Amino acid sequence: LRVVKFRRTGESSRSDEDAISGEHEIQIEGVRTELEPIELEDGAAVPKEFANPTDDTFMVEDAVEAIGFGKFQWKLSVITGLAWANAMEMMILSILAPQLHCEWRLPSWQVALLTSVVFVGMMSSSTLWGNISDQYGRKTGLKISVLWTLYYGILSGFAPVYSWILVLRGLVGFGIGGVPQSVTLYAEFLPMKARAKCILLIEVFWAIGTVFEVLLAVLVMPTLGWRWLLILSALPLLLFAVLCFWLPESARYDVLSGNQDKAIATLKRIATENGAPMPLGKLIISRQEDRGKMRDLFTPHFRWTTLLLWFIWFSNAFSYYGLVLLTTEFFQAGDVCSISSRRKEVEAKCSLTCEYLTEEDYTDLLWTTLSEFPGVLVTLWIIDRIGRKKTMALSFFVFSFCSLLLFLCVERNVLTVLLFIARAFISGGFQAAYVYTPEVYPTATRALGLGTCSGMARVGALITPFIAQVMLESSVYLTLVVYSGCCLLAAVASCFLPIETKGRGLQESSHREWGQEMVGRGSHSPGVTRSNSGSQE
Repeated sequence: LRVVKFRRTGESSRSDEDAISGEHEIQIEGVRTELEPIELEDGAAVPKEFANPTDDTFMVEDAVEAIGFGKFQWKLSVITGLAWANAMEMMILSILAPQLHCEWRLPSWQVALLTSVVFVGMMSSSTLWGNISDQYGRKTGLKISVLWTLYYGILSGFAPVYSWILVLRGLVGFGIGGVPQSVTLYAEFLPMKARAKCILLIEVFWAIGTVFEVLLAVLVMPTLGWRWLLILSALPLLLFAVLCFWLPESARYDVLSGNQDKAIATLKRIATENGAPMPLGKLIISRQEDRGKMRDLFTPHFRWTTLLLWFIWFSNAFSYYGLVLLTTEFFQAGDVCSISSRRKEVEAKCSLTCEYLTEEDYTDLLWTTLSEFPGVLVTLWIIDRIGRKKTMALSFFVFSFCSLLLFLCVERNVLTVLLFIARAFISGGFQAAYVYTPEVYPTATRALGLGTCSGMARVGALITPFIAQVMLESSVYLTLVVYSGCCLLAAVASCFLPIETKGRGLQESSHREWGQEMVGRGSHSPGVTRSNSGSQE
């Protein structure tokens, strides 16, 4: 008969004999055998009462899996979501531009520059915020970027002339470049099984932010004007700035920076709030001083991952914002085949022709924005079934297919359906990239990896107006071929990513092989003992 050895997590009273052996034994009929490992299913969470069953040491990954998802993560979801609602600062561009065009009599190129300067700010700062978050902590980088965005966002409402608002909106974009680090902080507190779903659900706050901005504009613009709209649009960030002091620093970052006591205190806090026991034993410290280094993104293990991800993020933003611009053109023309004739009519108009947004315009903005929600739901349903790589590939392929269908001179209703499906899937691909990127990079370069990818996305957003507006004037079909071809290449790039992160734990140190930390405790084969060599200091 076998001997059953176990140690229940959370037991504090142990006899002297237990302290030596480290286990309780139940011996049946005096027969003893060696402890046998128990296999868990792929991605299965370790039962709370048997977390850390046989080891005298544990890692942050083990603790996060053992404590599980609970009240702490729900609070974190709401607070992180408030930072992610900065979509209001992006959505306001489509509302602010025509208003200033009319009020300050701006030519078209100055109106376009108001949008471009925000993306320039985001592109130039994304890598910097990632480096700050890896060097000085996720909470530090996120808090500074949000306060920066809040300050300059409110200040924009007091801009007296065009040059002032141009500079201030550029500084707002510089701050927004650091807000994606909220995903880095959030992901590092999530257990494996909940990670994809939770990251996708906080993406809902982006869609909620855009919807709220449109509704706010309907109420504020006719009475208080655009200055108050700018000030009130900063409300979610103001609320986050108040609540962010509740946020703890990532325990994974603390371990990597050598702050063992702080990491343990954070894990105990999470365990207390979730009503779950802490693992027994000693927390392993994998200290790494050279964090947030660009060269770590190009080590042999990550070189192809980094290059492919940069192209995927570029394609995502290039196609997403391109579709937003094309939607306006197609709707105003009625169908794809009428674009050329409409362009000739527009060219005959003065660039200073003033058209305020109407109630119908706001309604169209609202319906277009609502297409984000189906994208979230579809991605949520498939990402843990077929994996991250295939989800991104499928999203790009569907977008590319819908773009090709626009070659047909379809009626307005069919055009609306195709644009709706295309936007739902390209936004779903964006969300899948936000899940995959923090999962694939180790803690030492996770924020930097996400930051550089976000920066490449802004490059795509900067280039896309030249395709969706300038190239569209010469050839509608060539424009559609560019977007469709780019997304087909991105689908292939997604399939060629070397690492699938579905069911994997987060890697801590960039000095380890990928996935060495954990694929669930159950992934250790019988007879294989995990080595702690080189992981303690």
